[in-house]
Amino acid sequence: MTGWQTLFYKEILRFWKVAFQTVVAPVVTALLYMLIFGHVLEGRVTVYGTVSYTAFLVPGLVMMSVLQNAFANSSSSLIQSKMMGNLVFLMLTPLSHRAWFVAYVGSSVVRGLVVGAGVLLVTAWFGRPTWVAPLWIVVFALLGAGLLGVLGLIAGLWAEKFDQMAVFQNFLIMPLTFLSGVFYSIHSLPEFWQRVSHLNPFFYMIDGFRYGFFGVSDASPWLSLSIVATAFAVVSAIALHLLRTGYKIRH
Repeated sequence: MTGWQTLFYKEILRFWKVAFQTVVAPVVTALLYMLIFGHVLEGRVTVYGTVSYTAFLVPGLVMMSVLQNAFANSSSSLIQSKMMGNLVFLMLTPLSHRAWFVAYVGSSVVRGLVVGAGVLLVTAWFGRPTWVAPLWIVVFALLGAGLLGVLGLIAGLWAEKFDQMAVFQNFLIMPLTFLSGVFYSIHSLPEFWQRVSHLNPFFYMIDGFRYGFFGVSDASPWLSLSIVATAFAVVSAIALHLLRTGYKIRH
């Protein structure tokens, strides 16, 4: 227990020591999105019948921030340790692959939730979303942050330099996040693009999270929950296997 707790604490300190960059900056970015999109589209777009566009936008921005920062935490930690050469000191410890997994993913969840809470505080003043089903909010926030934390862990194990990490971030995580319904309801899209959106697992994370605020969503929250939970289980199994075999960290 002491081993994974120490690593978990170390990973928390890693991002908290530079909180202005890892917490404050993403909150400011989300606030800018709110100011720009809310100003341009408020009064012109109504979602779910009676929900204002600004209120609709708040949960999307919160969940987007949670996902992106959870991924960034585990992926950046591993790639930095590889590039700086200090990962070898962690490998000398008797920590199991499960301890690595819990510490890295757990700290990613914490960072994602801290940033998400900050985004909610600064954006809720504009949209004032309701809280119809708080349990769904918590469940999808935890599952989403956990899933992206695991994906960041896999990306950090795979990447050997910052350029490779940037490819993963810019051509996979960022597009899937922005095309998941953060800024729009997929029912406003043509039928073909609605079908494409249903192939994006990020859509179900954001849609299920938004259901907790408004009680309505583009897809059934139970369907979203099953897809997100299944995806989390699959990527967790892959990450644990990679850690157990020492993929790209043991030569």
